[in-house]
Amino acid sequence: MNKPLMAKATAVWLVDNTTLSFKQIADFCGMHELEVQGIADGDVAVGVKGFDPVASNQLDASEIEKGQKNPLHRLKLKHNPAAEGEEKRRGPRYTPLSKRQDRPAAILWLVKFHPELGDSQISKLVGTTKPTIASIRDRTHWNIQNIQPIDPVALGLCRQSELDAAVQKAAKRKAAEGGAMTDDERRKLLSTETSLAMSDEPRLPSSIAGLENFSLSKDDDKPERDDNLDADSFFNLPDADDDEDEDH
Repeated sequence: MNKPLMAKATAVWLVDNTTLSFKQIADFCGMHELEVQGIADGDVAVGVKGFDPVASNQLDASEIEKGQKNPLHRLKLKHNPAAEGEEKRRGPRYTPLSKRQDRPAAILWLVKFHPELGDSQISKLVGTTKPTIASIRDRTHWNIQNIQPIDPVALGLCRQSELDAAVQKAAKRKAAEGGAMTDDERRKLLSTETSLAMSDEPRLPSSIAGLENFSLSKDDDKPERDDNLDADSFFNLPDADDDEDEDH
């Protein structure tokens, strides 16, 4: 059964303005009977302003009258176009043909700005396959050079509420895993472009800076030395007498 818009606020209004049973209100609003009883006792929905289902064209006044006369009567929700599509989707998401060409751009945006999302989450959000997501992550997609990241919400491929829920779920999973991250995991937390732009070659520590100027011989892989250097020249200092003679 479809629920009315602002179900909890509707239940508050029905509790305050009708003599319907808790079960009737709970069935109509998609709530538990004890939760409706909590609203009546002031323990639930404190501060929530009641929402009139009759004024919002969700319920006929005649339905309320029938329900008050017969406790077994179930209230019937009127068709409300604004409530369409709010129920949870079942099965794979269908993407219109006109928007399927936008999916690579949406995937690149999600990979770049939300690297914590898993492939299965991205697949559900934009209605794509895991091989396509992998090709975008690895930048092996046939059209990767021409793909620009675009928000899937702006493209109409998913709702903002769905994206926020997926991001929060991924963040909780990361926090629950805990532990130290490996270098590969740190790379995954970066955007694809940033990760690919990083150099894989380790840098020399500052304490041994300058050693890169030494060349290695091809035979023994040891630093080449200049045989013309005289070791004594490094330790023999000019005599003091020689300096005095020069001054005179």
